[in-house]
Amino acid sequence: MSTLSGDTLRLTLFGRSHGPSVGMTLSGLPAREPVSLPALQDFLGRRAPGRSPLSTARREADIPRFLSGIKDGVTTGEDIAAIIENTDVKSNDYPSLTTVPRPGHADYTSYVKYGRIEPGGGPFSGRLTAPLCVAGGLCLQILRRRGITVLSRILSIGEVDDQGDLTAPTCEKAFPVVDDAQGEAMARAILQAKAQGDSLGGVIQCRVLGLPAGLGGPLFDGLESRLSAALFAIPAVKGVDFGSGFDAARLRGSENNDPFALETGRVVTTTNHCGGILGGISTGMPLEIRVAVKPTPSIALPQRSVDLKAMTPTTLQITGRHDPCIVPRAVPCVEAAAALILCDALLSNGKEPHHGTD
Repeated sequence: MSTLSGDTLRLTLFGRSHGPSVGMTLSGLPAREPVSLPALQDFLGRRAPGRSPLSTARREADIPRFLSGIKDGVTTGEDIAAIIENTDVKSNDYPSLTTVPRPGHADYTSYVKYGRIEPGGGPFSGRLTAPLCVAGGLCLQILRRRGITVLSRILSIGEVDDQGDLTAPTCEKAFPVVDDAQGEAMARAILQAKAQGDSLGGVIQCRVLGLPAGLGGPLFDGLESRLSAALFAIPAVKGVDFGSGFDAARLRGSENNDPFALETGRVVTTTNHCGGILGGISTGMPLEIRVAVKPTPSIALPQRSVDLKAMTPTTLQITGRHDPCIVPRAVPCVEAAAALILCDALLSNGKEPHHGTD
């Protein structure tokens, strides 16, 4: 099990990639919050495997079964518990991997810490993002009713960059980008890497609109700190930045500072290099996050490894079913992780978003 604790919300994820099920328990959501299960299922479908030639051939329905916390379409105020059955498991695809770690995976560190390598990555697998998306999907609905919108897109895959600004949802598209032509180029790049027995990574952009000023706190209570902790829990995430991020290191203070101004009686900034956060606290401007996702480590090409039992070098060639690029299915996971932290901050702050003047 793994637990993320906020000031109000507490999420526990449990299960294994090749176990009977994965699941989650979410504590702290208030009672009488409406829940649309069809909308939640649509959200989970964006992450579910086997829906596209660009993803793994493993196919899971990913329909959560709620054990508590939701009744007659509303939250009860109790802990929300849900499980998702694993129905398409093929552990026999991993016969030689019990002592030979796959490069780029958590196999070696798992063996060192726990003395075993589990089929499919066990608790380190991206399969655990399914229950993460259950919790995050519920939080997205709560945020939406409070006028907060979480947008996302694939900003890049490999060397192919999306074009244009993220101003509207991309979730209805088969490939969540702004420029469909660039999306087609990304898809071609993924299929080319797959044909070569290789994989690709990329960058996901997440933009949150309508977030009120004043959420978060300094140091360990900062929104950047808490968002980063949740986002790095997504397997394959290797980098997170806010606003200009690492690009800010190349700017002068006069270029990077965001001047303050008034807009219909509301304090705004004329630029947003800070990404909507100053001192760990939201400014009321759009929250801007970029998330770097590494190439899928399971590739068909031969790779050097070590047999940890015999302590001899060996060559490993991975079989089984794997995504040639995890980025498209990771987009809703980024939304879910961000929504979880922002919902906790909003509920903990005890204030609703305020738009306009009194």
